[in-house]
Amino acid sequence: MAKARDQRQIIGLFLLILVQVICAIMFMADVISDVSAEGGLRYMDSHLMVELVASLTLFLAIYIEARLMLIMRQRQKQSERSMRVASGAFQQVINDYFTSWGLSPAECDVAGFLIKGYSITEISKFRKSAEGTIKTQLNAVYRKAGVSGRSQLVSLLIEDLLAEPLVEDEQLASPVLT
Repeated sequence: MAKARDQRQIIGLFLLILVQVICAIMFMADVISDVSAEGGLRYMDSHLMVELVASLTLFLAIYIEARLMLIMRQRQKQSERSMRVASGAFQQVINDYFTSWGLSPAECDVAGFLIKGYSITEISKFRKSAEGTIKTQLNAVYRKAGVSGRSQLVSLLIEDLLAEPLVEDEQLASPVLT
C-alpha cells in the first residue's frame, strides 16, 4: 500500500516537472519569436527582458526540482534498506534469545506470535492447537525466559535492543547522491 502511494507521488512529481518543462519551452519560444520579430537582441524592451528572466528562472527551478526528486528517491531507498537491515537484526536478536532459552520450535512459534501482539485465541487458531496447549507453551516460554508474563517478555527484548544499536553504521552506509 505504501509502495503504491510512493509510486503515485513520484509519478505526480514527474508529471508536474514535465508540465513545467513544456511551459518553460513555450515561454522561451515566445521570447525568441519576439526577439526575432523585433530585429535582434539590441531591440529587447523591458517586457522581453522580464519574459527572458522568467523563462530562465523556470528552467533553473525545473533543474533544482528534478535534482531534489532524485535525492529524495535515493534517501527513500536508503531508508527502506535501513529498515530491512534493522528488521533482520531485530529478528536475529529474538532468535538468539529463543536459542539461549532453549525453546522448542513450537515454543518459538508461540512466543513469536505473542511478541507480535496476537492473543492466545488467535495463536491457537494459527497453530491449530487448543488454547490450553498454547497457554502451557507460553508458561514454558515465560519460565525459560525468567519472566512472569507477556509484558515482561516484551520488555526484556526491547530493553536489550534499546541498550545498543541493532546494526553498525557501516551496514547502513551507501553512496549519497551529490
